[in-house]
Amino acid sequence: MLSEFLLAEMSRLGSQDALPLHRQLYEALRRAMLDGKLGAGERLPSSRDLAQDLRLSRNTVVAAINQLSVEGYLASRVGSGTFVNDNVPRTTPGRSARPGPGRAAATVQAARLSTRGLALSSTFCATELEVQPFTPGIADFSAFPLTLWQRLQNKHWRMTYPDMLDYNDSGGYAPLRRAVADYLRVFRSVHLEADQVVITSGTQQSLELCARLLADHGDTVWVEDPAYWGAVKAFIATGLALHPVAVDEQGINPSTADNARPPRLIYVTPSHQYPTGAVMSLPRRHQLLATARAHDAWVLEDDYDSEYRFSGPPISSLEGLDTDGRVFYMGTFSKVLYPGLKIGYLVVPKPLVAAFKQAHYDLNRPGQMPVQAALAEFIEMGHFASALRRARQNYGERRQCLLEALKPVLRDDLPDGPSISGAEQGLHLCLRLPPEVDDRALAQRIAQHGLTVRPLSAYCLQRKDLRGLVIGYGYAPLAEIERCGPLLRQRRAAGPRRLTQITSRRRCHNMPSARLGVRSSAPPGKRRCLRRAYTSKRAACPATASATSRPARPVSATPWPLKPCR
Repeated sequence: MLSEFLLAEMSRLGSQDALPLHRQLYEALRRAMLDGKLGAGERLPSSRDLAQDLRLSRNTVVAAINQLSVEGYLASRVGSGTFVNDNVPRTTPGRSARPGPGRAAATVQAARLSTRGLALSSTFCATELEVQPFTPGIADFSAFPLTLWQRLQNKHWRMTYPDMLDYNDSGGYAPLRRAVADYLRVFRSVHLEADQVVITSGTQQSLELCARLLADHGDTVWVEDPAYWGAVKAFIATGLALHPVAVDEQGINPSTADNARPPRLIYVTPSHQYPTGAVMSLPRRHQLLATARAHDAWVLEDDYDSEYRFSGPPISSLEGLDTDGRVFYMGTFSKVLYPGLKIGYLVVPKPLVAAFKQAHYDLNRPGQMPVQAALAEFIEMGHFASALRRARQNYGERRQCLLEALKPVLRDDLPDGPSISGAEQGLHLCLRLPPEVDDRALAQRIAQHGLTVRPLSAYCLQRKDLRGLVIGYGYAPLAEIERCGPLLRQRRAAGPRRLTQITSRRRCHNMPSARLGVRSSAPPGKRRCLRRAYTSKRAACPATASATSRPARPVSATPWPLKPCR
């Protein structure tokens, strides 16, 4: 009987989806019609009879029947009743109108992604390249002044005008664009006016916008090798042909073979190459601009962490050297504030400003004007500078402590021995290893101890000669560095090119070696000298702060849930 089928189907739906009764009856009747249990033109029982048979209220039954009538499954005839519509489609015999979880999974598995979809879902996955402390590219936003930020946001929500709730076609909130222009002009030597700043949702949107407007499908884009995974994803998504160009200690280094593949776009991270940390030299910058001029190409400068410079004078932007208007400069607030803010900026050459604003409006429908207004006031009141100053000090302490932990592995006496690159700036450094080392296996062994680092070879597109560990310290609290420092210290063991875990003496925190579970191999007299040397240097190491000045944090605790940052 129909009522028995409906009761069984409603019971199944209620146990699986917790739907309201009228929705359960709607789904049950719909499935009965699609599966052929109610044929075309067949008359339904009256709403009173259905309500009595199903032990439901008549209002519930009427609500389900009315919804089916609106969608065309049922047709009512005055004085005759309600009938199944003649044009209701039937499902294939043996197939359910609403497959269960197993059948749905099989259908999804049988679905075929496009070539681009396969590349996007399987190449340079972010889950494999950033998570947890010591992961490159992650900033610590647990110290962000949330109370102050909430107060500013509430202020602008209270005084928001109607146009602040609409889309914005001017490239962003004008005071915020002026604040960004003032900051870049003073601290990054960028030649710009406020009108050239386009506020985006971050570096990814800036890259996609440039790729869509400056290149056609199939055009060549030069990317650094090893490369930033986010840029690779953006260019694949826009249908561009990637051409990796090798990076050395002076940055991207195009060869004669590379120049045989003229680019339309050149993507670089000159201030702190991601992930090697190389800083592009001045001659190499002029050479890159000359190459772009010769090929009539655009240069995309990603200045993702230039705010954090710990050694040497600040490095000016590549855009500041450009005299032809070929450089697009982009940055983000994620590294100083918090990733979920999703606000970045793109500096566009003057002749293209109007086109970029119009395309940005048409493609992305930018908004979040109250949030942009709060950020503009946050900068104007000096809170951004204060947050940046605190972050520099905080990250500087962590950087120094990590460098101390890595000292035992460095071998200056060997030409191909382990070395550190990229420690002068940013939130990560690169421990370079000999080419014979399997850095992926080494990263997996370290992961077994709860420590996440990334193999340098995972960022390479074509190169096979780079090995190393990319280690981020931005999100690693000092307690984590103290706990995991011994795991990061590696030494050569049985094989001439094989690295294994070292059990070495403590270098940068005030904790006896016995508490680390390791034993010093130095003679007793040497150990006494080392202890005296360490005691004299306690004040210089931030990890030796007293419990009164720096409360201890459980080493297993993380200050905040993590998300991708760029």
